Amino acid sequence: MSENIYFKRQEKLKSVLGKVNLDGMIITNPTSLRYISGFTGSSATCLILEKKQYFISDGRYDFQSKKQVKGFEIIIGSDPHIEILRAQKNMISAGARIGFEGEYLTVELFKKMQAKFPAVKWESTSLILENLQAVKDASEIDALRTAVAVTDEIYSQVLPLIKKGVTEKFIANALASRYREQADGEAYAPIVAAGPNGALPHAVPTDRPFEKGDFIVIDAAAKVGGYHADMTRTPVLGPPSDKQREIYGLVKKSQQAGLDASRAGIPCKEIDAVTRAVITEGGYGLYFNHGTGHGIGLEIHAQPRLGKLGDHILEANNVVTIEPGIYLEGWGGVRIEDDIIITDMGCEVLNKTTKELVIL
Repeated sequence: MSENIYFKRQEKLKSVLGKVNLDGMIITNPTSLRYISGFTGSSATCLILEKKQYFISDGRYDFQSKKQVKGFEIIIGSDPHIEILRAQKNMISAGARIGFEGEYLTVELFKKMQAKFPAVKWESTSLILENLQAVKDASEIDALRTAVAVTDEIYSQVLPLIKKGVTEKFIANALASRYREQADGEAYAPIVAAGPNGALPHAVPTDRPFEKGDFIVIDAAAKVGGYHADMTRTPVLGPPSDKQREIYGLVKKSQQAGLDASRAGIPCKEIDAVTRAVITEGGYGLYFNHGTGHGIGLEIHAQPRLGKLGDHILEANNVVTIEPGIYLEGWGGVRIEDDIIITDMGCEVLNKTTKELVIL
C-alpha cells in the first residue's frame, strides 16, 4: 500500500478524535496499529496527537518498523512502556483528554500512565478504529477480492478429494496447505464438520471419516495482504434425503433474502431479521443460533455486526458476510456464507462458488 493511504487514515482518525473532543489517542491493538501505520508486528504502541505522532516498540522491531511504519516518529527502546511515558511527557499538556482502546490497553500500563500524568484526562474509547476500518478503501477491497477469488479456487481444488472414508482433518489440512501455498495462509482454522458434527457452528475437525448421507459443513478461506475472506458451503455425500433437501433449501432461501435486503442505509439488525424470518417461518427458528453476519478485513470478525442487536447502519464499502444456518443436535447442520460489498443500490457478492446443493 502507498504511504498516502496511511496518511489519509491518520488524518481521518484525527478528525474523528476532534469530533469527540479528544486531544489524542494511544493505540495498542495490533490490528489497529497495522491499519493506521502499516506495522505488522505483534508488539508496539502508537501515540497520535494533533500535530505529532509516535510509533513506539522495542529492539526486536527496529528494522521492521523502519521498513513498514508510515507517518510516525519511531522510538525504539528496551522498555516500550518507559518510552511511551517519555513521549507523553514531552508532548501531552496538563488537562489534555487522551483516549485509549479500553479493550486492549493493559491495566499495568494504564496505572503507570495515571500515576505519571495525573493531570491528563484518560478516556476509554470503544470502536473508534474499528468503525474507521469498517468502511473499506480501494486497496482493501482489492485485497479482499483477491482473497475471495483464491478461496473459491481452492475450494474447487479440494472438493473432489471428499469421499467416503476420508476424514475431516484430511480435508481441513488440504485446505490450509493450499492457502499457505497460494495466498498468505488461512484466514482462520478451517472448519470441516460432517454428519452430527455439523451441528456445531464452530466445530473443530476430527478423525471422523465421512459417511454416505453426510452433510459436510466447510467453512474455510484464504488471507491476502492481511485481509480475510470467509466462505461456507455445505455439500452432501451421496443422495440427499427429503429432510436434507428441505433444510438446505430453507437456508439457501434465507441467505438470498439477506443478500437481497443488503444495501447502504439499512440497519444491520434488519438484515438479521430478514434472514431469521425465513428460517422461523420454515419451522426451524430455534436452530438458527448465531448472527446473520459480520464485517471482515484485517480481522475475521470485525465491524459491523449483523445480529439481533446490531445497531450499526450499513454504509457503502462495508464488506460483510451473510451466513445463516440451521443446526440440529445429533443430526447435523447447514450453513451458506458469502462475502459482499455494500453499495448504495444493493450489494456485490464476491464469492463465485455455487450455492446449489452439491451432491458428491
